[in-house]
Amino acid sequence: MGPQILIVDDNPVNLKLAGDLLEIEGLTVRRALDAETALEMIRENAPALILMDVALPGMDGLTLTRLLKKDPATSNIFIIALTSFAMKGDHEKILAAGCDTYITKPIDTRIFTIEIKKHLMK
Repeated sequence: MGPQILIVDDNPVNLKLAGDLLEIEGLTVRRALDAETALEMIRENAPALILMDVALPGMDGLTLTRLLKKDPATSNIFIIALTSFAMKGDHEKILAAGCDTYITKPIDTRIFTIEIKKHLMK
């Protein structure tokens, strides 16, 4: 069992697609539909990498990212924003919140797992 990846996305289709693609590659994946559930899961067993939807119900993904990056126990988790926000300024806003990088949705299934594996190797 290698490093764990947590996917946080309120869209069940996106959650399934991303998770299935990673599991096919032999990676260990956990899933959360909202930030509050994700936070509980992270406190129980911190993943190596989080794929974080930006627009979530309740607490949004950038707020959760800020909380995680402020906490010494979780500040080293690599966080990739998964977002459909690709307008000018969105990239800077995502990085300013503490995300390490971002992937735009819809995800490109041909390169998605390559990108994730690249970040797991860091």
